[in-house]
Amino acid sequence: MAGGWSKDGAVQDQIDNSVEDGVAQARSRLPVGLSLLFCEECDSPIPEARRKAVAGVRLCIECQSESDKRQNDQGKVNRRASKDSQLR
Repeated sequence: MAGGWSKDGAVQDQIDNSVEDGVAQARSRLPVGLSLLFCEECDSPIPEARRKAVAGVRLCIECQSESDKRQNDQGKVNRRASKDSQLR
């Protein structure tokens, strides 16, 4: 049920778009290609078990953890545009 100027199914369209954006973002972070022997960031060796477990790995565990933290902090989107969430 839509109201005002919005068309029927507008809420579901927004939900679908949010899910598609999230999936596309997650896929863009997946490593591709051959795994590296040494970390791109700190040049420390990447253990063989990690290279086998994650195809195309480019970072050691510590650098990957830091990268994930940075991406999680930047990925917050306010789709509702409510005033109270903007003021935080």
